[in-house]
Amino acid sequence: MMIKVSVLYPSGAGRFDVDYYLDVHMPLSIARLGPSMRRIEVEIGVAGAAPGLPPAHIAMAHFVCESADAFIAAFMPHAAELQGDMANYTDIEPIIQFSEIRIATPEPA
Repeated sequence: MMIKVSVLYPSGAGRFDVDYYLDVHMPLSIARLGPSMRRIEVEIGVAGAAPGLPPAHIAMAHFVCESADAFIAAFMPHAAELQGDMANYTDIEPIIQFSEIRIATPEPA
């Protein structure tokens, strides 16, 4: 069983600098956590469920790994650095969720 740790930033909840997040924070996160992760995905919200609606989340990061313990072991040595960098791109309190991946299709070759 794989675990996905999602970090969700709700739209309209405050300031969010997408360029800093993509160009600085996520490369830092990938450098620190990447070796322990099976996959890291970053999504930037572009639209809501109906035409003209904003996305529910301005950004989402997903870290896929073997277990919650594996994520915590990878994250904790870098927690102060990564959390300290958040003020550089947002004042939004992220929603963090650990999920079990139950169904996954293979990625195309």
